[in-house]
Amino acid sequence: MGTDVHQLSKESVDRLTMTRNFGVVAHIDAGKTTTSERILFYTGRIHKIGDIDEGTTTLDWMAQERERGITITAAATTCFWREFRFNLIDTPGHVDFTAEVERSLKVLDGAVVVFCGVGGVEPQSETVWRQADKYRVPRLAYVNKLDRTGSDFFAVLKEIRERLGTKAVPLQIPWGREDGFVGNVDLVRLKGVAFDSASPSKTPELAEIPAELREAALKARHELIEGVAEFDDALMEKFIHDQEPTEDELRRGVRTACIKHGVVPVLCGASFRNIGVQPLLDAICDYLPSPLDVPNPPAHNHVSGEEVHFAPDENGPLAALAFKVASDPYVGKLFFVRVYSGTLKSGENIFNATKRRKERLSKLLRMHANKQELVEEIRAGDIGAAVGLKSTTTGDTLLRDDNPTVFERIQFPEPVVSMFIEPKSKADQDKLSMALGRLQDEDPTFQVNFNQETGQTLISGMGELHLDVLVDRMRREFSVEPITGKPQVAYKEAITQPVEKVEGKHIKQTGGRGQYGHVVCKVEPAPSKSGITFINKVVGGKIPKEFIPAVEDGVMSAAKAGPLAGYPVIDVTITLFDGSYHDVDSSEIAFQMAGIEAFRQGVLKAKPVLMEPIMLVEVVLPEEVMGEIIGDLQARRGRVEAITQRASSRVIRALVPLAEMFGYASAIRSLSQGRAAYSMEPATYEQVPVNITAKLIGGKKSS
Repeated sequence: MGTDVHQLSKESVDRLTMTRNFGVVAHIDAGKTTTSERILFYTGRIHKIGDIDEGTTTLDWMAQERERGITITAAATTCFWREFRFNLIDTPGHVDFTAEVERSLKVLDGAVVVFCGVGGVEPQSETVWRQADKYRVPRLAYVNKLDRTGSDFFAVLKEIRERLGTKAVPLQIPWGREDGFVGNVDLVRLKGVAFDSASPSKTPELAEIPAELREAALKARHELIEGVAEFDDALMEKFIHDQEPTEDELRRGVRTACIKHGVVPVLCGASFRNIGVQPLLDAICDYLPSPLDVPNPPAHNHVSGEEVHFAPDENGPLAALAFKVASDPYVGKLFFVRVYSGTLKSGENIFNATKRRKERLSKLLRMHANKQELVEEIRAGDIGAAVGLKSTTTGDTLLRDDNPTVFERIQFPEPVVSMFIEPKSKADQDKLSMALGRLQDEDPTFQVNFNQETGQTLISGMGELHLDVLVDRMRREFSVEPITGKPQVAYKEAITQPVEKVEGKHIKQTGGRGQYGHVVCKVEPAPSKSGITFINKVVGGKIPKEFIPAVEDGVMSAAKAGPLAGYPVIDVTITLFDGSYHDVDSSEIAFQMAGIEAFRQGVLKAKPVLMEPIMLVEVVLPEEVMGEIIGDLQARRGRVEAITQRASSRVIRALVPLAEMFGYASAIRSLSQGRAAYSMEPATYEQVPVNITAKLIGGKKSS
């Protein structure tokens, strides 16, 4: 685990030991941006606390974020606490913008997961937790809003353990409840910590633990020591012999267990009332990893196939990942980068290993939300932004020299909602095209497809809100007034059986030089969410190597519009294993066309079916309207998965086709007299029932 520090210079070790790259992630409305705002205030990065309701927060800087009171884009900043440098990314909580969380967690060393003290573990809490699991990100849990009516720290702790399947251990327990919440009991120091919420700048006061909390505190501390002892031999020795560890020993044990993914330390607070934030900052320093504590992600040499590991050495070979692209009105495109090895220098030439192209950096920046500070270099272990790159997109690997080594690309979810879009006038055509291109560069979950048959442009995204925000940005940032259709489901096509051999031929002889491309492939279904996988197994020079990428391009192009009803094809593996060529007539375009033909024929022979997005819907409601809500969900082809209790409310979790969920906000308001609330997020794709498939295909053909 981590890095052998003996390989690095003392300067690198000292700097990296005091660096924390972390993100703040949560379900929408858990208090994530409020917590980030308090972090900036207490670290001295800002001197006046912003308010979400007033639209004055620092990290929610976009006009759409301030108007809607939600985070839409991940914002990065740098601040300092106790001589530690924090590179902090505040991420969106709404499921429509989950790609921002995905790419942030890809490059971060740690995370603070915020939970609402009333809502507990909500659907998007589970999603961000799974994303953090995927990238093996050590994390702290912070139970917020404990001043709210109905809040319950221990109920949320139990939910974290049961619903997220993690070993959560409290570092604090709350002092007081709801209106009487004044602070917490620090289980490491066994002291009460009282806050003056009316004077946010005042240092929290240490006090003796109130008598009524002492027994609960000692019990929770025993749980804490027992939970972390198995990851620290010295602690285990003391625990077995019933000896009390020192504060430093206990902190070291918690840190080790957290970094090894053995436990998740849990803290508590009420960020809006300025309670619990300074201890959270201390915990980030004490327990989240530095870049030295967690290994850099492996890269792969796609010529030799070997795995390559870069040490976080600023004097080593350059290796960086561009994890986000953003438009800026002053400098054009901004490329957010995490430097894993070496030093990125302003004005230098670098190599985009993913695109196989040379690039030139014109400027390097350190970001503070939408404000920028020019810097000369970004060193290993740091996060910053670059300007001037021409060919780079999200997920590209940047090196110093021509080198076939790349980091694994970030996998993004498939869009679930589409709508038609067109310019209001001919004069807006070019502006709309430019806006769509820019927004696609920024957002990998935003897709644009042009239908050759109808001449219409279809845009697809993660939800109605996602597309609504993008259309609003087109109006404000690109001065284009588009006309849009109604949101509709983004259906997909998939195959149900393998086809061992399918041929694609493109042969034309029109006088003079002809065209000849011939490929033989195997087509088979792939696991869910794996996309289109192209495998080359041609041996013996049956197809020259230079034409193989053209075949792959043809396959990927054909997958954008399936042969069944013109929807994108998902989850197919196509293996190229044979073919032939002509010395004179073969060309890249001929093999590209052959790849298109092979894919289409293969999908048609593999019994294709239509797939629809299925949403995980969570409804929080009073018990007396439960029958009506369940009946309505079942009428929408929904399957109820679980019914649980949350405080005085019931919680229904159901899987429902997205096609049946349009207009649900009005329906649930009517069924519950406005007393129920719901949230939903994409869960999976499932086969569309036969009777609905027939209607959809018939509708496509008639249109």
